[in-house]
Parts: sequence; C-alpha cells; structure tokens
Amino acid sequence: MQRRTFLAASAALAASTAMSKTALAADANVLMAPWTGPYGGVPAFDKVKTADFVPALTAAMAQERAEVEAIANVRSAPTFENTIAALEKSGRANYRVQTYYYIWSGTLSTAEVRAVETEMEPKLAAHGDAILQNAALFSRIEAVYNARSGLTPEQQRLTWVYWNRFTRAGAKLSPTAKARVAAINQELAGLFTKFNQNLLADETDYVLYLSTEAELGGLPADIRAAAASAAEQKGQKGKWAILNTRSSMDPFLTYSTRRDLREKVWRTFYSRGDNGDAHDNNGIIKQILKLRAERAKLLGFPTHAHWRVADAMAKTPENAMGLMMRVWPSAIGRVRQEVAEMQAIADAEKAGVKIEPWDYRYYAEKVRAAKYDLDMNEVKAYLQLDKLREGMHWAAGELYGFKFTPISNVPVQHPDVRVWEVTRDGKHVGLWYFDPYARDGKRSGAWMNAYRDQERFAGEVTTIVSNNANFVKGADGAPVLVSWDDAITMFHEFGHALHGLNSDVTYPTLSGTNVARDYVEFPSQLNENWLPTPQVLNRFALHHQTGKPIPPELVAKINKTHTFRKGFDVTEYLASALIDMKLHLAGDAEIDPKAFEKDELAKLDMPHELPMRHRTPQFQHIFAGDGYSAGYYSYLWSEVLDHDAFEAFEEAGGPYDKAVAKRLHDKIMSRGNTVDPADQYRAFRGRDPDVKAYLRDKGFPT
Repeated sequence: MQRRTFLAASAALAASTAMSKTALAADANVLMAPWTGPYGGVPAFDKVKTADFVPALTAAMAQERAEVEAIANVRSAPTFENTIAALEKSGRANYRVQTYYYIWSGTLSTAEVRAVETEMEPKLAAHGDAILQNAALFSRIEAVYNARSGLTPEQQRLTWVYWNRFTRAGAKLSPTAKARVAAINQELAGLFTKFNQNLLADETDYVLYLSTEAELGGLPADIRAAAASAAEQKGQKGKWAILNTRSSMDPFLTYSTRRDLREKVWRTFYSRGDNGDAHDNNGIIKQILKLRAERAKLLGFPTHAHWRVADAMAKTPENAMGLMMRVWPSAIGRVRQEVAEMQAIADAEKAGVKIEPWDYRYYAEKVRAAKYDLDMNEVKAYLQLDKLREGMHWAAGELYGFKFTPISNVPVQHPDVRVWEVTRDGKHVGLWYFDPYARDGKRSGAWMNAYRDQERFAGEVTTIVSNNANFVKGADGAPVLVSWDDAITMFHEFGHALHGLNSDVTYPTLSGTNVARDYVEFPSQLNENWLPTPQVLNRFALHHQTGKPIPPELVAKINKTHTFRKGFDVTEYLASALIDMKLHLAGDAEIDPKAFEKDELAKLDMPHELPMRHRTPQFQHIFAGDGYSAGYYSYLWSEVLDHDAFEAFEEAGGPYDKAVAKRLHDKIMSRGNTVDPADQYRAFRGRDPDVKAYLRDKGFPT
C-alpha cells in the first residue's frame, strides 16, 4: 500500500544512467504515457502487453534518474520548492509503469511475467538505491530539513519523510558502506522474487481432486459447487478440486467428515514452500535473514527488527514484543479451553481421536453448534458476495457520505474486474476496482492497492483504489456465498480503500495509506466493526434463495459467539508475529528456519493443536519483500487502536454516530501521513489508546 517508486521504504539499489536503445524505443510505450479518458484519466489496461514491461520499466527508470539528477545538480540554494516539491513531481512515468507491472505480477502472473520479475526486480532495487544514496541530492534535502521551521505543517512533514527515508536507506554512509547496502538490496530483491514464485508454484501445482461422493462427506452444497467449478477450470470436469489456497482449504477443514482427507489437505497447505524440492524456501530464508542482519548493522542498528520499527508507532522491538507477550498467555490459555471442549465432543461421539491441527476447525464447528446452537453454514446462506459488497458501500455512505455507482466505460485488466465511481455530495472522489475471484497466476489472500494517490499538488488529482480477493467463482452465475470470517476480511480490506478514498492532502507521498506500517492496519481493522451492525445485516444479509433478511434470532446467536474460537484466531496470528520478530532480533546468528520455528514455538508453549497462521517457508508478508518484516505485529498494534476507537462510537450514539464519524474523518481518515499517527489518534480520541478495549473484545482478562 506504499508508493511503488524509489520512495517506498523497501526500495533499494543503483542502476546505470545510460539509456539503452531498447529503453529509447520504449519511450513512447503506452505503459509510460499519462492516463487519459474520464475521471482524470484511467489505466490503459486494455493495451498492456507483457513484452512491454522490460523496455517500459527500463525507460521509466532512466527518465526518473534524469529528473532526479537535475534536482540534485541545481546551482541555486536548496529550497522546499526546488528540492522537495521537485521530487514530488519526479518519477510519475515510473509510478505508472510500476502500477501495471505489480498488478500483473500479483494477479495475472504467467511464466512470461515471472521471467520479467526475475530480470527486473534487482534492477528496480538498484534504481531505488541510486536515488536514495545520491549524496548531492541528500545534501539538498538535509539543508531544507534543517531550515524547515518556516514551512507549513504539511510541508514540514513531507520534508521529514524524505529526510528520514534517505537517512534510513544509508544516505549518510561512506561510499563503501553505501555500495555494500546497495549490493545487499539488489540480492534481496532477487530472493524476494524467488520466494514469492516458489510459493505461487506450490499453491498452483498442488490440487486435491475428489472423484466420489464418499470423498465429499459433510461438504455443503455451495462448497461442492465451487470445488466442481474449480476442477472444471483446471480441465477436470466431473471431479471436485480442493485448491491449495486458504479460501479453499479453510471450508474443507471446517466441514469435511473425511479425517484422512482433512489431514492431507492440511499437510499440503501448511507445507507450502517446505517440501524439499525445487520450490523449497528454507534456503532462501537463511540468505534473506543474513543479508538483512548485515544491512542493519551497516545502517547503524543492532538488528533488522530495530531498523524496521524505529520509525513506526512502536518505536522499538521491545515495545512490540511487550504488547504481544501481554496477550500471548491469555490466547494460549483460551486455546486449551477450546481444545478441551472439542475433545469432549469427540469422546462423546466415540470418535477415537485426539484433537490434531486438521481437526480444530471441524470440531470447533461442532462446539459452536452444541454450545450456541449455531451452524455457521446456516449463516453463510445469508452472506452473498454481491450483497456484502452493497453493504460495504452503504455503510461507507452512512459514515463518510460516499455513493458508489457501477461504471463500464473504463478498461479492466481481467473480465472478472468491475469498477465503481465514488462520489460525495455529487462530486467525483475516485474509482474503486473490485477483483474478487481466484484464478491461476493470482497470489492468494486479500489485499488493497492504490493505482493512483489523491493529491492537490499536481492539480485536483483523485484516487484510484482496488480491492482484491480469492473467492471461488460460482458455477453458471450462481451467487457466491462467503463465510463469516471472509465477510469480515472483505470489510477489513475495504477499510484500506476507504482510507485512500477519504484522503484530502496536498502531496501524494503523504496520501491515503502511505503511513507507518503499524498504523496502516488501523482504519482497515476499524472498518470490520460495521459488518455485524443490525443496519448492515438487516439490509444486506439476505438468504440466497428466499431473499429474506437474516433472522434476529440468528444474529443474536452470532453476537453471543463473538468471543468463540478467539483462542485459535489470536494464537495462530500471534505465533506468526512472534516468530517474525524473534527471527529478526536474532541478528546474524546462524538460523535453520525449520528448527528455529520449532524451538521458539516450544519455548512459547505453543499448543500443538494448531500451527502458526503463516509458517516460516510460506510467510509472504516477511519474505516476499521487506514490507511487513519485523512488522507482522502491526495487526495487533492496530487492533488495539481499532477496538479503543470503536468504543468512542459506542460511548456516543452508536456505530453510525455522525459526530464521531466526522471526527474520525477529519482527524484520521483524511489526514494520510500529514500528521504523526500518535497525534492523529490523540486528536480523535482525546487520549492515547487503551489495550483493555482489545482484551475485552476477545474475552481475555484485563
């Protein structure tokens, strides 16, 4: 969700300034061209060709380098306008090209796209570091930074952001140290790409095909239909396919009565990147950790964790670890209670089993049905993808005044993608692209992207945002039914989009979601709270066959189970966050990833009945890039803010209280990175966040 130019914190290294004949030929490439058409211009997705990526990226980097060199070599004294503002104007063509490139690599990956990634990721990293380590440029930035008191508050913040990024990237290092950091970044870029491609290969290649009715035992009709559709798309019509993705694995483990198949699906999913074959990621992880540790020391930090957290809200790894370890004992204690309840049911049924990881979801549903008289498959019948999307739009209208209108006059990158114009009080605010379905070549999970940042610097530029998911498409246009957890995820990711759509700042670098890593998840997690409101459920949780709204008694059961399975949910997440931080606090120690994971989880007394949410060899957040490395704790940090902030609504007139919503918009959602996150939160809440709201939400001791 950060800008994908050299300004991103993960950007790295220096490339040649010479523009090749190939690059010159690409100068008129459509990928570099300013966006034209309605809504202030839109991406020309209908004109993208994979063959254009290498020449376009090469030419765009050369153009940006020339722009930056011109800024660095200005003869007049450094000012905000000729240095900081000038940098804001630079790199626009490169930003456009990278927007196309990362959409294709994330959602439309082919062998040809992966070949481009392998070639270009080190070069993109090199390009970034060539700018971030430019001594003449940094000298000018530092001069403006030291004289910033005369600037407006937003200009001061922007100047600090540039100064901080350059400093953290090694701008003050010796030439030798700079060269080594650049070399490390370039090597890391190649390793990140390989890690990601290995994981995508395992998710694509490992498929469980079912061919008999007996193998479908316990699976609801919609899951069967989705599996049949997935098999047909893979050329196996007449069979059922359980894909090696979370959206396919999770419902299978929840409902399948075939314990042998549950174990098989579980082992396949949690062994991604860990199969001792050509796609094994363990060796890559060792290299990444070593390089990160060396880079941190060169940059003056004891570990990679200290480097990553220094400019986040947490400030130090110790602060992040302190929060996690405050929650951890309650989480694993709850897991033991949950396992005991599940084991009791298994024993009563004379199943003859001891609860294992592939049993957790299955028996948890039995506990839910027995303890709360709630069948989540019954709830799922009311959770239609299209209706939930309408519910998200409606709630955003109530909170922020947005109106979403579907449009068809812009090109899209795939037939599954749909687009909405977003307006407020009749004025165009931006565009929202929605890409909901799984397909080969699309990375798993759900996420948000900004195709264009809101700004006023280059005129009134409106944002373009997208949400992406991996739901299995229904056969023959049948409604797609989603689980309650997936519905929450939809609202979560849409919260990122709302952060972008609400942005009202001058400079694109400070726009929307371009904020600290442990703050960026706050608006998204906060938005989850509006799904279970009666106003949304009564209007949009409609039965896929009868069209009737979800019954109040069923909603009451859902509310009653709010703290159900929180042991599992918090522990599987927190285990990953703790291992992430421990890996990066280990410095340059020799680490065997598999042994480290096992040993550290044992020290934490990790319950054996569930795994980390993301095992180390498949942990994309931290090994497919620097973005969330030593930063996966951010979800917990942001969730503390989330629950404390939502209590502001509850203390007032309820979840749609207009005064609190306006304060949320004015103090947080519209501010981007123009104000320090801690100051933003205090301006909204009137105080610092209180962790007790989070603990109360989970039903943990406060």
